Formats: sequence, C-alpha cells, structure tokens
Amino acid sequence: MGRLDDRVAVITGAGRGIGREIALAMAKEGARIVVNDLGGNTDGSGTGKVADDVVNEIRALGGEAVSNTQSVADVAGGASLLQTALDAFGQMDVLVNNAGILRDRTIFKMEESDWDAVLAVHLRGHYCCSRPFANYIREQNRTGCRIINFSSVSGLYGNFGQANYGAAKAGIAGFSRVLALELAKYGCTVNTISPGALTRMTIPLRENRGQSVSDQDIEAGGPQHIAPIVTWLAGLESAGITSEIFHSARGGVSIMQQPRVIKSFHKSGGVWTLEELDRYVPELVKARRENLENAERTGKPVEI
Repeated sequence: MGRLDDRVAVITGAGRGIGREIALAMAKEGARIVVNDLGGNTDGSGTGKVADDVVNEIRALGGEAVSNTQSVADVAGGASLLQTALDAFGQMDVLVNNAGILRDRTIFKMEESDWDAVLAVHLRGHYCCSRPFANYIREQNRTGCRIINFSSVSGLYGNFGQANYGAAKAGIAGFSRVLALELAKYGCTVNTISPGALTRMTIPLRENRGQSVSDQDIEAGGPQHIAPIVTWLAGLESAGITSEIFHSARGGVSIMQQPRVIKSFHKSGGVWTLEELDRYVPELVKARRENLENAERTGKPVEI
C-alpha cells in the first residue's frame, strides 16, 4: 500500500529534473501519473518526447502513467492536462505546476520576448493549468485535492540577472495564497515549493561562475531532494496545511516567512509630515532588520 493509492497526479515539466523525480516518487507511492512535458530546451524552444521516456520508466516499475506534450503556456494546453487525466484514469486529484524555462539577462539587455516567454511558461502557466482543475473541483465537489506550485528564491529574495524569472516566481507565491483561499471550502490545499537543486537549468549557471559540478555534487544536491516534500504534500497527511511556502534543498526542508506587518505607527488626525517620516521610517527599517536577524537564527537547520 502506498500513500497515494487511488490518486491521480498531473505533473508539468516532468520529463526531466525535478518534475521527473516527483513523477517517479509519486508513482512509487501508488499514484497514477500524467507526465506533461513539451520536451523543449531550457529557453523554451523546440520539442521532444521525454515525457514518453518517463512514462516508460514508471510502467517498468509497475506503475500507471500516460504522457501529455502540450504547452502549459496557453489555456488549451492547461485544459488538456485535466482531459488527459480524465480520459486515462477517470479522475484528477493532484496538480504539480513545475514546468519552467530560463532566459537570464540583466534588465539592460532583456528583450520583450525574453520577458514574455518566461512569464508565459511560469506565471501564466500556473493559471492555465490551475483554472481547469479548480473548476473541476468545484463542479464535482471533489474534496481532498492538492495543488503544489513552484516559486523560487529568485523571486522571494531576488537574484541578479533574473528580473523576468524573479517576477514570475514572486507572482506565483501571490497566486498560490489567493488560490488557497478560493479552494479552501473544498478541502483543497495549495502550497508552494521553493526548490534548490542542481538540474540542467541550474548547472550551467554554476559552471558560468567557474564552478565545476561533479557526480558527488548532484548526489548531494540533485532534484531527488525536492521530490519527498512534494509527494508528502500530495497525500492525505497534509490535510489542513495550506498557503505555505516550503524550501527544500540538499537534504533540508524549511518553512519560509511570508509578508506580514512587523511594526507600525499610526498618526491620529492628520497626514504624515516629511519631518515625522524622517524619524519613524528608520525605526521601521530597524524593526525589519531585527526581524530578519531573528529569522536567520531560528532558520538554521536542526540536524536529525
């Protein structure tokens, strides 16, 4: 018996890297899998049949899987994921929005096409895939479903040369918070993953900094470290845990802060003067720094 017996999971970008590891992990726990992957290059160009390869891997392990090679960047492609699941397995319970591309450039060199392509696959892709599934949940009054979205520290913290990617990933975090509210009445949880892993998308970034990547590095920090938390969130054990951001990398699992007011001042009867802001804004910034320092202390991993 597996934790995901009788559940059907759709995983986007599952032909390689993190998505593939999630598909294999969920299949081992008994889920029937729709493996979605356009099969393109890391910049979004081209197509391929890598989804079929993962389907064959799952079947070789004794699992059930089918492929879907539609783009998540358009509404028709997103709707096809649900239809593929219904045609093959008669239901859908889990959506993992993992598909992504990179077109890294500083804002000085970033073309409109670079901006549009990255936001289309990441942020628009989350919408295109989530909306049909959300409507299916409501129309069928299907409870206990799961949506797991993928953000990144590039959007949550910021990262040089990734304005398009960072904007999309920050948007996904906000999208997830809203979706968690809208689907709560159906017992559907919506959580976000901030992954850190060596994949075909991230290894070149490290190599461009003059750092080599060995097999030992991939063993210690590869995409296999992301799959367990995603698989756990897809199961019934995660009921009630929603609208959270989990960071996972190199054997670590963490929960991340989300925007909240740390300190505030209120002035009764009047508009703030600039001179008053001269005094109080530095106090607000100081409170933010103290909060960050405290988070740095409490966020240090506990070895188990």
